[in-house]
Order: sequence, then C-alpha cells, then structure tokens
Amino acid sequence: MIETKDIVRPPRELVERLQALGCATACSTLHHMGVRDTFIEGPVAWTPGRAVAGPALTLQFMPKREDLYGDGEYLDPEMQLHRHVLYHTQPGDIVVVDARGDMRSGIFGEMMLTYFKGRGGAGVVIDGCIRDFPHAKEIDLGYWLRGVTPNFHTQTKLMPFAVNTPIACGGVTVMPGDIIVADDDGACVVPAALGYQVLEHAGTHHDWEDFSKAMLLQGGSLQRYYPLSDAARPEYEEWRKLNPLKNG
Repeated sequence: MIETKDIVRPPRELVERLQALGCATACSTLHHMGVRDTFIEGPVAWTPGRAVAGPALTLQFMPKREDLYGDGEYLDPEMQLHRHVLYHTQPGDIVVVDARGDMRSGIFGEMMLTYFKGRGGAGVVIDGCIRDFPHAKEIDLGYWLRGVTPNFHTQTKLMPFAVNTPIACGGVTVMPGDIIVADDDGACVVPAALGYQVLEHAGTHHDWEDFSKAMLLQGGSLQRYYPLSDAARPEYEEWRKLNPLKNG
C-alpha cells in the first residue's frame, strides 16, 4: 500500500493577501529580501485572467527506468502516484509538478482534473503538459503549463516518482506547503515561512505606487514619480492624507 505525506498549510488569510499582491510584486519583493529566484520559468498561463494562490502539493517525475517502473501501474490504478498527490487535496491547494519540461507527457487528463476540482483544488502548475485540454479548459481551474499533448504520461519516457517532497519546477526549488502565487504573469514560489514578511516588505516599498500611477497618468515626470523621488515625497504625503491605506 502506498502512503504519502500531507503538507502543512499556511493560514488562509495569508494566502488571500498574497494572491491580492500578485506574482510580479511577490517576485520583486522576494528579490529585494534576498531570495532572488522564485519565478517558475516555463509554465505560462493557459487560463487568462485567472489569479490564484495556495499551498503547494508537489509531484516529481523522473526519466522512466524499466526495472523501477514496470506494468504494475496498469494492473493496479492505486500504484499511480499522480493519483496520490490528488488524494491530499484540500480547498485552495495547488498541485506543482516537476515533469522535467517534457512536452510529450500529459500529466493529468480530464478525469483527474475533474476530481481535483471536486476536492476544491485551485490550479495546477506543471513544468510539462496536460492532456484532454478541449475538455479540461471547461473545468473551473487555473492552468500554468508548458503546453498540451494527446499523450498520457507513461506512454512516453517519464515515471511518477515522489509525492510531497522537495522538487524543482521551472528551475525553482518548491517545498511542500510553499505558497504559489500565479496570474497572467506566471507563477512564483513564496516560502511559507516568509509570507508575512513579504506582505510587510511589499507594503513598505510599494505603498506609494497608487500615487505615482495617478501622477504618471496626468503626464507627470517619470524621473520624479517612479520610483518616487525625495522631491515628490511631500506631494505623496499630502495625497496619502486624502487617500489612506486600506487595512491589510
């Protein structure tokens, strides 16, 4: 019998605030904090307009080796590790898959994705492909993928290897339970232990951006308003009195 570990999930309130922050701000904020490579390169948004954040359930694939991976998966569906990562799904979770950038292997298809949605899953980030996309796109999920394919995964040269262990996805280390923030810019990893620091740091460094955008839309000087110059800070302080920051 296969047994796999569950993940520790961060507070939902933290996840929702990071979702509102967005991928670009989360990435740049982490960079300023010294965590410089959090963008998952390769998977792109296949569901334009969708923005999600949630804890990572992780699935690792390896190159197929016949002595380690035979016909057992076909004889007993419960041998299929890609099923087991979905068994852990709780509302808001995101499945992150190291599929080695393989463009021939469909990691999940319509039925697996339907099950994931039924369990409350929010989206998948796959350094590779899914299959059944004409049907999968009708499922209310967010997809960040390298592409799509008609093949199922073990039809080609991959084998599922581990569930909820550290993985590399798109050149980034993803720990089980890390917070994924994904939107039309792509997907990034926020280390769960740094989540509140990211929010605090982002607020400190970006609370003037609404003011700067307003000034730039009025034809204001880029040198004066972005980034906010010391000369423009008194203007910002007056503007902020009339436009106080929202809580949270």
